[in-house]
Amino acid sequence: MTTMFATPAAAADDLSPAAFHARLDGILPLIESRAAEAEAQGHLTDDVVAAMRAAGLYTMLYPRVVGGAELLPIDAMRLAERIAYAHGSAAWCMMGSNMEGTTMSIYIDQEGVDTVFAKGPDITISGNGVPRGYARPVEGGWMIKGNWSYGSGIHHAEWVHSGCFVTDQDGNMQFGEAGQPKIIVCHHPRETIRLLGNWDVLGLRATGSYDYVLDGMDELFLPACMAYDFDISAPLRGGPQGALGLAGFSALAHTSWAIGVGRRALDELKKVIVARVDAFGKSSDSASFRFQYAQAEARYRAATAFAHEAWQDISDTNARGETHSQDQLTLVKLALRHIHDVVSETGTFAYRQARGAGLRDTVLQRSWRDIHAGTQHVLMADQMVEECGRGLLGIAPPDAPWTVFGIAG
Repeated sequence: MTTMFATPAAAADDLSPAAFHARLDGILPLIESRAAEAEAQGHLTDDVVAAMRAAGLYTMLYPRVVGGAELLPIDAMRLAERIAYAHGSAAWCMMGSNMEGTTMSIYIDQEGVDTVFAKGPDITISGNGVPRGYARPVEGGWMIKGNWSYGSGIHHAEWVHSGCFVTDQDGNMQFGEAGQPKIIVCHHPRETIRLLGNWDVLGLRATGSYDYVLDGMDELFLPACMAYDFDISAPLRGGPQGALGLAGFSALAHTSWAIGVGRRALDELKKVIVARVDAFGKSSDSASFRFQYAQAEARYRAATAFAHEAWQDISDTNARGETHSQDQLTLVKLALRHIHDVVSETGTFAYRQARGAGLRDTVLQRSWRDIHAGTQHVLMADQMVEECGRGLLGIAPPDAPWTVFGIAG
């Protein structure tokens, strides 16, 4: 029997998009005011995480059957964009936890769900599902080990999400029928790991994306109910949007983030330029600058509109009780890379035009640094766009699902 949990909100209408936006209105000033402190210490402040958790933002995509809001993707995207506008690292951690918690809650066996959500739906989870560890099968589950990186938000996590290559007892990697390595995604308590404290980076400094290892042990026993196959496609619970899986929810998280941070960079430039008078005169009087700024706005708005259109289409499909098609996910994958390309370009334009205001430790500089940290994520690899081309040309198997790194088959 599926266990039912009370939702974090007091009434059903508290799970509406409008109610989420109203709660977010109340905490955005806090998120913005704590950004500098979070950047300096390398992870989000406790009060910001607590406020976002209390608002239900960390579980807004979780299926209702485990107590989440199960917002449609487009509604979650609009919320994440606003947080990213205030502080990119806050949105990065919040959406990462949503992605990892949602996929965990729809894919692991019921015994695992009952364990993780024993005290209700309000949990935080982070880690790295891209395999950097190893798992060998044993009776009842797995023995896992590894050295994982990029555990965004892991300072405040209660559960850890870790990707592992499957091996045999002698450590030989195992492969699927198509020749790809077998991978599982494992979930274990925060107290089983030790953070290495090595997050010294250009941007996204407040995400605390530390490397981590097992704490005081060479291997950890993981019950079978606490892991799922990396390329699993059929959710065990939840609504039709669960079929998005890691491939879709990761695209949603990163796209939302890029839209918010990219908007902030252009807005910060406008604040600088309109007021600036230097040796060359009033900056906003430059016809060349006005032309370039208008072009930057057009590129940003067009890329954002493409992303919103693609995710609105999937959300409408999910609202009808249907799952997405390969073509629909191809478009959101393409929109993901495209918005990052555009905000990289327009963010650099903003940084260069701001001159000294970009050089100093300002919100504009932070936005530029964050953008160029976000573009380094593996999901922005050229190979992902190549897979989009394969789908758009109709040369991929028509019914093949998207996996995290491409179209199967």
